[in-house]
Amino acid sequence: MNRLTELPEDFARLNLPEPLEHAILDLGFQNTTPVQAEVLPHSLDGADIIAQAQTGTGKTAAFLLSIITYDLENPTLGSRPPGTPFSLIIAPTRELVMQIASDAESLITYTDIQVATLVGGIDYEKQKTKLKKPVDIVVATPGRLLDFARNNIVDLSQVEIMIIDEADRMLSMGFIPDVKAIVSRTPRKENRQTQLFSATYSEDIKRLAKSWTLDPVRIEIAPEQLAVDTVEQKVFLTSEDEKYKVLYNLIKVYEIERVLVFANRRDQCRNLESKLRRHGFKTGLLAGDVPQKKRIRTLDEFKSGEVEILVATDVAGRGLHIDDITHVINYNLPEDPEDYVHRIGRTGRAGSEGTSITLACENDSFMLPNIEELLGVKFNCENPPEELGADIPALPPMSAAERASIPKRNTRGNGRSNDRQNNHRRR
Repeated sequence: MNRLTELPEDFARLNLPEPLEHAILDLGFQNTTPVQAEVLPHSLDGADIIAQAQTGTGKTAAFLLSIITYDLENPTLGSRPPGTPFSLIIAPTRELVMQIASDAESLITYTDIQVATLVGGIDYEKQKTKLKKPVDIVVATPGRLLDFARNNIVDLSQVEIMIIDEADRMLSMGFIPDVKAIVSRTPRKENRQTQLFSATYSEDIKRLAKSWTLDPVRIEIAPEQLAVDTVEQKVFLTSEDEKYKVLYNLIKVYEIERVLVFANRRDQCRNLESKLRRHGFKTGLLAGDVPQKKRIRTLDEFKSGEVEILVATDVAGRGLHIDDITHVINYNLPEDPEDYVHRIGRTGRAGSEGTSITLACENDSFMLPNIEELLGVKFNCENPPEELGADIPALPPMSAAERASIPKRNTRGNGRSNDRQNNHRRR
């Protein structure tokens, strides 16, 4: 029996190449998500796309399916020069780049398409070696990509499909000058397909989209279409001094074993992770000042269950796709309401149920109205249950090794890492 007869109807109607259909079956895709249903008919026809869509809506698969389909249906004439991709995907964070590349690898299982990942904080020479061979798809953060391009290690002059993911995040993180420099190295917009994805569509994003795209199809997947219905959202009112006690009891009393704890600042995250670890929990830390190799190892340990509590800044708010996260705890609320949506989107994924708990003190109360307005809901703020106010064990002291590992404050700079055609096909 031909296994392709089992392909979900939504994907069967797209008439994708067989290698992709086999991969879709392997991955257990069911119906297309709203963003996939809106984007794919146009992107598969080669149209430029501007899509307003949040993380967790299936947009990564939407642009990957169109990229891979194009490559399979329009094979390169002759061999591809080393380091000269036909498709470029730019994303703002290393975690998101790695997740996109992982998703791509799953979809190209039955093809000979080659993917290269370029991010800061990981061995430069290994990435350089990868680019000495033919590569089809490059997924990269702006800073590392521009570094390779300026050193003539990667050639963007033959890019036929360019994806700019999380454009609003690029803007807020100050990456737009690098992105502009990258785009200038690709063919003119008349000679490439451009797909731009952004959770918001501000005036700045509109101007960028106009300069980078040609007659784009505009698609909007509104926040209310997100799968947040599967997430139970709770807000517990507490003082700043009582927050850690409530957090400890939440995890201990309710025996939570798969939780992502968000805090706004790196020092807060490091302090929280240290306290939880000294109290006997299996913890991991994910923040911008953690070396990339350690971040990768921590994510792997969280996925495997070796780490049960992952304490993170919003570097993990987007692009982190881990199954079976049962709880997201906001130790404090983000200033940007969009980040709240991304945080709670780490649980309740793929139809499963999840719980988001916010510990709101007097400072957090100022952020609540904007989040309620974005979501179109009114939170039922309540005092924590009595058991969450119980006394907790005294905190064991830090070891000498842990005290020595605390980063010294950098008094200079802002601490930000430097992570900043000739067509060869027949259409």
